[in-house]
Amino acid sequence: MKRREFIATSLATASLSSTARAQSAPIRIGLMAPLTGVAAAGGREIVDGFTMYWAEANNMAGGRKVEILIEDDASNPDTALQKARRLVEQTKVDFLAGNLLANTGLAVANYVKGNGVPYFIPVIAANDLTQRARIKNVIRVGGYAASQFSPPLADWALKQGYRRVAMIAQDYTFGHEQCGGFAQAFTEGGGTVIGQFWHPLNTADYSPYLGQVASLKPDVVFAMETGADSTRLVQQYASFGLKGRIPLLGAQNTIDQSVIRTMGPECEGIISAAHFAEGADLPATQAFVKAYGARYDNKIPSLYGFTHYIGAMWIAKAINAINGKVEDRDLFLDTVMKTDLPDSPLGKPVRLDAYGNPVYDVFIRRVMRNKDGKYVNAPIGSYPQVSQFWKYDPETFMRQPPYSREFQGIKKA
Repeated sequence: MKRREFIATSLATASLSSTARAQSAPIRIGLMAPLTGVAAAGGREIVDGFTMYWAEANNMAGGRKVEILIEDDASNPDTALQKARRLVEQTKVDFLAGNLLANTGLAVANYVKGNGVPYFIPVIAANDLTQRARIKNVIRVGGYAASQFSPPLADWALKQGYRRVAMIAQDYTFGHEQCGGFAQAFTEGGGTVIGQFWHPLNTADYSPYLGQVASLKPDVVFAMETGADSTRLVQQYASFGLKGRIPLLGAQNTIDQSVIRTMGPECEGIISAAHFAEGADLPATQAFVKAYGARYDNKIPSLYGFTHYIGAMWIAKAINAINGKVEDRDLFLDTVMKTDLPDSPLGKPVRLDAYGNPVYDVFIRRVMRNKDGKYVNAPIGSYPQVSQFWKYDPETFMRQPPYSREFQGIKKA
């Protein structure tokens, strides 16, 4: 054999050997969640849901072992960025997943925009990550765009005969986007937003806002809250005497299982819209709820645990389809985008749109007691195949400004 041919053959053999070694090595996933700080409770459920799926799959995908490296983002964007860099540049993970707060997710998304590392975001809901400022390697498996479930809830409200709505919400992007989706669909359908009341995060006393809401005498109230603010708003709404007088609608997170599991009758009857209803009488949903409770002290899964379970399922199905070749990022990302879940705990098929956001059958849910006396979100209606763009043409929708405190998509009379 000539020397040139020998060198070429040796290089090819070395390359094949290197590829084989890479694909026999474990797949390393960097999972970030707030395990300390204001969102620690939700962060622990992110880890619970994600690791539960992989445990059920024997920590295998595509014929390769899966290792999950967990980092605490401490609910801080600078910490999240530091941990993402450590996972990618030092630990050499194959891809990233997780985070809970929008500011931490946006910090990590901006980082991976420059290096192409796949990043999967089952909770980070900032609209523009899968709209105007889409990043190809950031995909919202198992999650939803912030404004996605508000339009079907607004449509449902109109069909109940409600025409005048007052809105109360946390004054930051997540609140602006959820309220914008509701306000635009509600006013385009013939309703009127008679007042919007924005308050800072960690509001202790809602009486000034509730007093103004009551004075307007709306047909219905829409509330967008998270965490402890959700608990306080719902409790004070009842103690202020509004429960039973003015129907209360909530964004999905306002009345999430993580909120209502610690509450009493004050939460009963509140209506919301979501892709997951833990009280749904569907075999796949109840099998998941039962398995989650058996694993985690009889706890009913919240948004955080559920989305990360289904997100892990989505990722695993794509890895299996490419026989574990996650090092080929383009192939991996393209396969995730083409993957659908016909048999998830949702009990309904789900797929991704062209922008990396899921399209779901959406439930209209009411908080009620289940057979065990626990409060759950149970479906009372549904809307098939709801995308992040509702009934709008995507390009037309993205030509309007992003929802903000100044722009709520409200149609003027």
